[in-house]
Amino acid sequence: MTENEIGTIVVDRVIQIHKDLGPGLLESVYEVVLFHELNKSGLEVDRQVPISIMYNGIKFNEGFRADIIIENKVILELKTVSSIQPVHKKQLITYLKLTNCKLGYLLNFNEELMKNGIVRKINGILL
Repeated sequence: MTENEIGTIVVDRVIQIHKDLGPGLLESVYEVVLFHELNKSGLEVDRQVPISIMYNGIKFNEGFRADIIIENKVILELKTVSSIQPVHKKQLITYLKLTNCKLGYLLNFNEELMKNGIVRKINGILL
């Protein structure tokens, strides 16, 4: 399955979850429900994946934790904030670089309309 095919499934599930639950819940609630829905779709999905980093030839296991990684191709970073800030987008770009994933989504479930809370990043290009 391609990154774009996975992305289509992600967006469909995210919008449905937001319609069903609405904004205002904790990030962890949306994460566990989205994880469940993506698994139901037959995708290989991992939650809270520790990602190590290399710095000056030394491996550090405390790099970051990816909220969700799908098929080792797509990273999902979930938020429940009043608005997406530039730092959130930069965070996703860094995660994509560190994992060599091509596609990432920043998903803010605190928006009134979920479509306004979806940011898609491909290889550092804002779409």
